[in-house]
Amino acid sequence: MSTGGSGDVLTGVIAGLIAQGAKPELAAPLGVYIHGLAGDAAADSCGRYSLMAGSLLEALPDIFKKKEGIESW
Repeated sequence: MSTGGSGDVLTGVIAGLIAQGAKPELAAPLGVYIHGLAGDAAADSCGRYSLMAGSLLEALPDIFKKKEGIESW
């Protein structure tokens, strides 16, 4: 998660939540949580040492699919 572009993915997740109407004070911690879930999923699929920002992007759709309809989001 400390590779180039990982922070850009985090920023994009937070910005996307705000663009969909989330308040910034909710979007920031929720974005960090989603980013972490994507990191865990990416590490499981490609390994901790090969994880890159693109791996996070590839994991995001599955993260959102699993969480659809959960009211706490």
